[in-house]
Order: sequence, then C-alpha cells, then structure tokens
Amino acid sequence: MYGPITIPFGAKMLFNMVKLKPGVTLDDVEEALAELCEVVKQNYGGDRGGFFAGQVFRLAGFVSAEGSLNDGGAAAPADHDIAIVTYWRSFAEHERSHADKLFLEKFSALAAHCTESREPGYDMLWQGMHAEGSQGVQPALAGAR
Repeated sequence: MYGPITIPFGAKMLFNMVKLKPGVTLDDVEEALAELCEVVKQNYGGDRGGFFAGQVFRLAGFVSAEGSLNDGGAAAPADHDIAIVTYWRSFAEHERSHADKLFLEKFSALAAHCTESREPGYDMLWQGMHAEGSQGVQPALAGAR
C-alpha cells in the first residue's frame, strides 16, 4: 500500500486538486480517500482500465521561493488542501473509470466534504531518478534527441 511506484514513460498524469469545506480535516476524509483509492487500484488497474499508479498528498504549506517566479510563491496561497495524483495509459481510460457507477459512489463520499475538485491532465515530457554512484544526470526532454 505504501511501496514505491513505477510509472511507464508516456503515461498520462491527472492532478486532482481537492479543496475541503471549512472545518473539514484530513482525518474526516481519510477513510473516503482510502476507499476511493482502493476501488481505483482494484477495478481499473492495468488491462482492466489503464490505471498505473497513484499518490495522495496533503498540502504542507511550503512554497519554494527559489522555484517560484515574480514572488508568486509567497504571495499566492494554495487553492487546495489535497492533491490526488494518478497515472493512466490514456485520458479516455481515466474518463471511463470515472464515469463508472462504483467510482462515482466512492467519489461522492469524498465530494460531500469538499467545496471543489479540479483535475487537469498532463502529458509526460521527462522522467528520471537519481542512480546511486552517478555523477549527475544529463537532462533530456522527450523528442530532444
């Protein structure tokens, strides 16, 4: 449940920004999140629906001054509390899974505690990881060969 994940190159990433209702805490939605994630993993994974992997994050309140432009990091408060990050074979498979009755039932349990949920999709351009003993990584974007 909490092990490392592997994302194949070319995966589609969906970044769901969830804003909780005032007074709602992570503890209040933890069970609904866990059930939602388990339903996706068990019912839409691999050949059953194109789901590769996912992660859930709580906003930590940190904004990088070094990675933000025009003081946008310090001046712009986050508009979400939780990020649900999922990786799929295609956007179409993601949409089919999210239109399914089982998913909708679990998502509505989470949505009852939220004011907003917005889920833009991204095409992967690059991925890499530190290799023990390496002196560095040569940056490369897809198609830049």
